[in-house]
Amino acid sequence: MNIKRAKEEIKQTIRAYLSRDNAGNYRIPSIRQRPLLLIGPPGVGKTQIVAQAAEECGVGLVSYTITHHTRQTAVGLPFIKEAVYGGEKRSVTGYTMSEILASVWEKIEAGEKEGILFIDEINCVSETLAPTMLQFLQCKTFGNQPLPEGWLIVAAGNPPEYNKSVRDFDIVTLDRIRRMDIEADLPVWKEYARQRGLFPALLSYLELRPQNFYKIIPDVDGTQFVTARGWEDLSELLYVYQQLGLPTDWELVHQFLQHEEVARDVAAYLELYRKYSDAYGVDEILAGRIRPGVYARAMDAAFDERLSLVSLIGSGLAVRFAAARDAGTVTDRCYAFLKSFHAAPAEGTPAQLWQKMLDARKGELTEEQHHLLPDKRRDRISAEVDRLLGEWMPDAADFEQAFEQARAGFAAQAEAAEKLTETASQALEYAFDFIENAFGEGQEMVVFVTELTVGPDSAPFIADNGCERYYRYNQSLLVGSRRAALRQQLEQDEIRGNEHSLEF
Repeated sequence: MNIKRAKEEIKQTIRAYLSRDNAGNYRIPSIRQRPLLLIGPPGVGKTQIVAQAAEECGVGLVSYTITHHTRQTAVGLPFIKEAVYGGEKRSVTGYTMSEILASVWEKIEAGEKEGILFIDEINCVSETLAPTMLQFLQCKTFGNQPLPEGWLIVAAGNPPEYNKSVRDFDIVTLDRIRRMDIEADLPVWKEYARQRGLFPALLSYLELRPQNFYKIIPDVDGTQFVTARGWEDLSELLYVYQQLGLPTDWELVHQFLQHEEVARDVAAYLELYRKYSDAYGVDEILAGRIRPGVYARAMDAAFDERLSLVSLIGSGLAVRFAAARDAGTVTDRCYAFLKSFHAAPAEGTPAQLWQKMLDARKGELTEEQHHLLPDKRRDRISAEVDRLLGEWMPDAADFEQAFEQARAGFAAQAEAAEKLTETASQALEYAFDFIENAFGEGQEMVVFVTELTVGPDSAPFIADNGCERYYRYNQSLLVGSRRAALRQQLEQDEIRGNEHSLEF
């Protein structure tokens, strides 16, 4: 299964295992709550989806890579304790609580009563630790100490072809777990990559070279490989290098995409992507100012260059959409704060009440925004709200005057947010102007409208602010493309049917 389906399975399992009956008991008793075992190639996103599922279901998460542990740290250390058996006091061996179970109890003591214990690389443990891991999966215990009720086990491992240290599980163990085999899936991963804001040039490259998304190839000099994790980590570095004006070459790319041919190809494309941005003047296109000769170059360009240009235009729009939406979110949060301040009972001075409310504000977004926005972006929005509310703290002694002071600051923020929205909307219109004039209703327009449809910021921005041409092209081009694809599929099925009829 792909990683998206696996994530949904984990979330549904959390809901099922933690559901209770009318008496408050778990509907599925702990002994019947089979651990989940995710088996898939390295870097495909197994660890990511477990963390996302825990966050989205509102449960705790304790995560360990078990290959870093010995039997002692997993089971606990032995010690001598006194016990009475048959009326006699005897010295017996006990075990301290393992570091892993202690981490779970720390979460429970902090208020997270239910959660996931995630054990990574579970099938790569040492020979001395292997029996302990089998006992853990079968009995949900480390040594003689059980996993607390309400905590689920999710484990992950690599298939043996990717890791020489892999140990196969026996049937006794496999009959007590739920195994899910995960495969790399570029379309599914691109949804995640767009949401996380992957470096635009990398997404554009993968549109042109989808076959290079995931590769693991044995070689005489060692295994060459490219993984989903490699693309994401390279993206983080490229953003910082871009901000610092640092150069990139194939050797840098090869540190993340450890397949020489792919690394050289990606590095060459990154250089071309930067040249296209400069040559076409994408920011000027989105401002409605087209350089002389740009239309002629675009119309004469090869399809790869055209697709890169459409990607550049889409990336420029994505930045503007994100800025407008973030400013709108900041404005909404500030409005909610001012509304609460105005409705709150007067306590002390206005400044004292304001500070009290500011201290109590957690800076959290709504549940939907919390799940849809990357962590760094959420943090930036929250920090901006805190900064503005700190600046707007009133100094008037009268509460109504204090409210008017704060409202003046809010009005300036709302106006700035509105200008960002207007700028983004106008840039979208200019983008349609350019693509219409350069490419008409060709494949470039289909790609452009498709990217607007699936973009994490473009789709909600257009839903909120509208765009007549987007809706028109979305209806005519995309529906037409689907019909053409369906017609082609039906024709292929008919041909196959004819072939089969000839055979018989």
